[in-house]
Amino acid sequence: MNKTSKTTPTSGIDKDSPCQIVFFGTGPVAAASLRLLTEDFAIEAVITKPKPAHHRGSFPVLEVADELGLPVITVTDAPDVSSKVIAAQFRSEVAVLIDFGIIVKQDVIDSFLLGIINSHFSLLPQWRGADPITFSILSGQEQTGVSLMEVVEKLDEGNIVALGLFDLDGTETNASLTQDLINLSAGLLRDTLPNYIENPRAIPQEKVADIVPEIAYPREPSYSHKLTKQDGVLDLSKPAEQLEREVRAYLGWPGSRTVIAGKDVVITAAHVADNTLENVDKKTIFIANKQLCLQTASGVLVVDALKPAGKPAMPSSAFLAGYGSKI
Repeated sequence: MNKTSKTTPTSGIDKDSPCQIVFFGTGPVAAASLRLLTEDFAIEAVITKPKPAHHRGSFPVLEVADELGLPVITVTDAPDVSSKVIAAQFRSEVAVLIDFGIIVKQDVIDSFLLGIINSHFSLLPQWRGADPITFSILSGQEQTGVSLMEVVEKLDEGNIVALGLFDLDGTETNASLTQDLINLSAGLLRDTLPNYIENPRAIPQEKVADIVPEIAYPREPSYSHKLTKQDGVLDLSKPAEQLEREVRAYLGWPGSRTVIAGKDVVITAAHVADNTLENVDKKTIFIANKQLCLQTASGVLVVDALKPAGKPAMPSSAFLAGYGSKI
């Protein structure tokens, strides 16, 4: 399947008269989205979490806002959001929320004439919750996308304003799919929000499949959750096909971790072997055709690249050159 994306519905925007919005967001996806949205929208204010006192490293939304000279209001929890947003009395008719990390209460939603639009990176009601991108890869589905949803207090249950469809080809990593959906989200917001402000319309999630029949997924809601470090432990009692998807989905966090030749490693790239690869010694970890192989419950997972603890990522051939004799 060729990797493609499309949006529905669409409408244009006058570049000389950008719409004005308030932006809610905190994480790296929010930061990348904010940068793109400034090309098409006037950002009245950025609502985000403050950088913790002992935090080391970047805090991306604050950095992007500072770089672009955008007004910032920092908030720590739901009551703080309510207090500061209501006190601000924004002129914007609508707000956009992406990767915010704080529950937004009804009083905040009601403070905007047209409410708040959340850009959620799945085709709702599929993969409601905290980590839809990871679960789209883990499931092996052939299509995902972006849902623009009216924010309600119940998690990810608001009506759908627009959808962007994205076909998956089975090679996506968490990072690559995230970037693709960030770009799709920005285009969808650009093409949808001006028309929504003029004519606010949305449809219940359970009606989406009737209106957009090319969406290929069950109508029943499914749910993602935040991952833990334990999720990344490679379990060879699973099929090789599932573990290959985990390697791609968990790349970055939590990583697909195991022990090979006495070394703690994170597998960063792998593929499912064809049926000609033979496990002669019937070992769990073995070398065949100069490839590093893991015997699973069903099939063989061939490790293409990995990162030993304390060392940079390397191709498996380099790892075998140093540790192959111990396998």
